[in-house]
Amino acid sequence: MEFSDFGTKLSSHSGILQLMDDIAKPLPGNVKSRPLGGGNPARVKEVEEAYRREMESLLEDGERFEDFIAHYDSPHGRVSFINTVASFFRRKYGWNITGDNVAVTNGSQMAMFYLFNLFSGMTGGVRKTLLFPLMPEYIGYADQGIENDTFVSLPSKCEYYEDRTFKYLLDVDAVGKYLDSHPEVGAIAVTRPTNPSGNVLTDSEINALSALARSHSIPLIVDNAYGLPFPDIIFADNAEPVWNEDIVLSMSLSKIGLPSIRTGIIIARPEIIKAVGNMNAIIALATGSFGPVLAERMISDGELVQLAENVVQPFYKGKAVKIEGYIRKYFEGTDYYLHRIEGSIFCWIYLPSLKVSALEFYEILMKDGVITVPSEYFFFGSEDQKKGLPYPHPHYDKCLRLNYSGDDELVREGIEIISRRYREYS
Repeated sequence: MEFSDFGTKLSSHSGILQLMDDIAKPLPGNVKSRPLGGGNPARVKEVEEAYRREMESLLEDGERFEDFIAHYDSPHGRVSFINTVASFFRRKYGWNITGDNVAVTNGSQMAMFYLFNLFSGMTGGVRKTLLFPLMPEYIGYADQGIENDTFVSLPSKCEYYEDRTFKYLLDVDAVGKYLDSHPEVGAIAVTRPTNPSGNVLTDSEINALSALARSHSIPLIVDNAYGLPFPDIIFADNAEPVWNEDIVLSMSLSKIGLPSIRTGIIIARPEIIKAVGNMNAIIALATGSFGPVLAERMISDGELVQLAENVVQPFYKGKAVKIEGYIRKYFEGTDYYLHRIEGSIFCWIYLPSLKVSALEFYEILMKDGVITVPSEYFFFGSEDQKKGLPYPHPHYDKCLRLNYSGDDELVREGIEIISRRYREYS
């Protein structure tokens, strides 16, 4: 038996496979787990109670429950939900959109797979690429291209501060020069907030990328899975959601309490939405109905946004403050830098004196029951890597991504162990 090139590519070992495997795979019975690795959001009581009330209402309302489980939705998603989303964004932000600008996918990961391969790969005899302008980037993107080596990237600039924090910055000039000299780029893609670092691209950075996309007649894909208006896990100013016809905006219900239901939302030009719906029909037949049914009324009357603003955002802000306190306490006296936590459910720590690679350090920590994600998986798309060399960024193998959404005591224990091991391997 022999797999196709496509089958081999998607079934081979990958960073996202390792991450998801670490979430579910139990450690040896004698090892206490401190799960700081995967992307599971926290269980937030008020959010779960709101979904339970909605489910109970659904079950009590005639045959609404039976009706939604017994019928396929449109390939573009549940029509009433799509129209509700369009109406919400028209009302709240003044965006000139209708239901023709909205599609639902079976999770935002699937949305990115569709979008990335719509705009990269062979196109009219030209091999198009997809540009990630701010490395490091989300681990789940690295292997999503159907064709090999169609993802390209630029390393971020970095600014360090006296309080042992740092921030990745977009090099707008470098992006412009790259686009000018590489007409084969078919789209630009960013996350906002950025997974893994918790960095938030400012409004001016997004506007600069949008202008570059417009001038080169390509889309800017923005993954807004952690951003405004829901789930609103964002702590920085100047980070309002932005949409225009040059932007493809992807959103998700996962981080506002529905990770297992897999509901992604795309807002884009009608021709892109039509293409996404056609892909849904071929790959998945239709999209799942459960997420849209649970969230539709809550989006329409503003309850979901109120939960995001008043419950979810403060909950994760409190978690972010705690993990920063743990890091400052236990890493004091060592050579470390913490990326400013501006959003998402992760923090990103740079360990410049680490004498082993981040991947090796991850394995060492795993033996202590501390599950992290090593930085090598978040750097991809460079010409150097095609030659078997490391990614050209000093942080490539010296950082860890840590999920701070879990039990506070387990997070504290994990940070203490990481700091102790860092002293041993510095």
